[in-house]
Amino acid sequence: MADVIAKPRAERHETARLRRRRDDVWVAVTALIAAMLALPFAQSSWHGPEVAAVLAVAATALLAGQRWAVAVIVIAELMLMPTIWPRAFLGDHLLMARIAALATLFAIVPGVLSMKRAAAALVMITNHRRTQTIVRRVHLGLVLSGLIATLLPLL
Repeated sequence: MADVIAKPRAERHETARLRRRRDDVWVAVTALIAAMLALPFAQSSWHGPEVAAVLAVAATALLAGQRWAVAVIVIAELMLMPTIWPRAFLGDHLLMARIAALATLFAIVPGVLSMKRAAAALVMITNHRRTQTIVRRVHLGLVLSGLIATLLPLL
């Protein structure tokens, strides 16, 4: 009888683990694409190529199975945003540069959507107790920093 009850729980655990791994691969691959598209942009006040290099290294670490790298990916993508979005929508840039910037913005989306997982990873990295309120506060901090980084080029 215990085998019948335990088996579905083990299957759910395995399914959740596979789903997390699939999500990690998706975030890492799109982060690598975003990094490769953002590397050629000229240096600006936000040092876009350097942030793109950090994004590429973190995506490689996530592909290698390091779950903490999702936090670095999200932070790098948030810091890459002020360099990329003005090139996509503002100014008089070449068509190819604008297309590359738009493709980079689309590739950043899965990483930004995994911000909640990144908040939990940041709490784990900083060696704090991982409670729901602490994870929510870190998530709110990430959202606010993303908003500030996005609006800063307009000032």
